[in-house]
Amino acid sequence: MRATLREFRSFGRPVQLLQLNQAGINLGFYMLMPYLAQHLAGAGLAAWTIGLVLGLRNASQQGMFLIGGSLADRLGCKPMIMAGCALRTIGFALFGLSTTVPLLIAAAVVTGLAGALFNPAARACLAAEAGERKAEAFAVFNVFYQGGILAGPLAGLALLRGGFTVVCLAAAAIFAVLTVLQGLCLPARRVAAGPRPPVLSEWRQAFTDRAFVAFSAAMIASYALSFQMYLALPLQVQRQGGGPTAVAALYALSALLGITAQVRLTAWCTARWSRGQAISRGLALMGVAFVPLAATAHLPLPAGWAPAPVVVCALLLTLGSLVAFPFEMATIADMAGQGLVGTYYGLYNLACGAGILAGNLLAGALVDAGRADGLAALPWLLLTAAGLASAAAVSHLDRGEHLRGQGAPTPRGS
Repeated sequence: MRATLREFRSFGRPVQLLQLNQAGINLGFYMLMPYLAQHLAGAGLAAWTIGLVLGLRNASQQGMFLIGGSLADRLGCKPMIMAGCALRTIGFALFGLSTTVPLLIAAAVVTGLAGALFNPAARACLAAEAGERKAEAFAVFNVFYQGGILAGPLAGLALLRGGFTVVCLAAAAIFAVLTVLQGLCLPARRVAAGPRPPVLSEWRQAFTDRAFVAFSAAMIASYALSFQMYLALPLQVQRQGGGPTAVAALYALSALLGITAQVRLTAWCTARWSRGQAISRGLALMGVAFVPLAATAHLPLPAGWAPAPVVVCALLLTLGSLVAFPFEMATIADMAGQGLVGTYYGLYNLACGAGILAGNLLAGALVDAGRADGLAALPWLLLTAAGLASAAAVSHLDRGEHLRGQGAPTPRGS
């Protein structure tokens, strides 16, 4: 943690605020969302209604990322970050104050729209404020991100003793405080003076940027793989007889690895590899993470050792993500150049959201198929192949120097 604190202090106040802001965002989000479905079920809502509410929240966020990014480019990052935090304050308060379906739908849509506003803007602002130190800034950013994920459910569990409304209002209060802090402390970067091209023209530029589109397509698999922490691995734990406590322990282990290793790992990779090399090798590690599950799928493990392949998979999956993430974020900002960073982040998030959806459907089908005799290793082998194919695609782009945008540094030796 000393290395993380030292790196954190080396940045200016705007970067520090954005990193702390992300910890607060995840703290507020994860103290509420893990318990929302259970609360709605306890309030007597049908399962399909609960699915509709949760689905609308995700759809409104993923579907509006591109618009949120464009607004950040045109109106400035600070207003979008503040607007997103303010909207999430309203959305979370609505979740706590009503169980009527229309208000729950409104809360879900507002909460999702909030994320679409502040996510691309916060990343674009961090990239701008960090300058040439984008990878290092995103490494610290990810530490605070993981810290919020770790602390959020624990805080929510403690507050549940006072009722779900208390949890919602506490989460809303966190976002209200974040809104005020952004307004007081975050500098307002001026957008480019003079008339801008139409929004559709800027979107066309992003969609027709072949290198960026190829990079986005290559990275889709990484998000489908990382999301297996919430789908395939919990199902595997359940098949082995583990309960919610075992799954929570897996998440905690992943978050603790991110908190303790991210900054030093990024520094190590920066000293040895180019950005493209770090991303491709991180993706390869994410693919290899599923090999232990494939290798032991048909082997009778000794008593007490059954969870070991799942734990190893989770650790390797997290480690690969830690290697790739800071360089991935820095690469997007550099490929966008000046004036369209928010738009590029928005389009990238939109593509990866679609990848998560498709990956979940495919992974779920594979897990079901894997229950048949002789096919237990199939899901894990195909996930491994997806990771290695993604790594090869990014490596190909890197060798062709397609990942070097306007602000990218000169590659280091391999």
